[in-house]
Amino acid sequence: MNMEEVSQRVGQVRVTAEEISVESVAASVETPKAGAVVTFHGVVRNHDGGEGVSWIDYSAHPSAEEILADIVAQIAQIDGVHKVACVHRYGHLEVGETAMVAAVSASHRKSAFLAVSNLVDEVKLRLPVWKKQGFSDGSTAWSGI
Repeated sequence: MNMEEVSQRVGQVRVTAEEISVESVAASVETPKAGAVVTFHGVVRNHDGGEGVSWIDYSAHPSAEEILADIVAQIAQIDGVHKVACVHRYGHLEVGETAMVAAVSASHRKSAFLAVSNLVDEVKLRLPVWKKQGFSDGSTAWSGI
């Protein structure tokens, strides 16, 4: 698959301090060819490892968006996948706020579910974004470093 074909399969790709619209990311992968659009909506939860979490500060390396684009392009080349998008936040987020949205459209649901799962796994593995968690007892800790 050449780079032009890959770029036609890419929806939104951003690493941003702005709020993320789940609907907008999902819409960026819609196509009449797709029988399934699967989204992953990652939010800040109120606990981690048995401790109460109050907030998260995400820090992103300057190369993060370029690396995210590479990950999305890799997933976009999977047979049966039509379009892929992913947006990740950085900065201060409170419990309940959206940290990441990933979306994949594919001909069939199994392909879409598998591709979005692989996308999220690759983002967690490769994206240079780190989080500092604020706990309900006032302590803080970095994770993923």
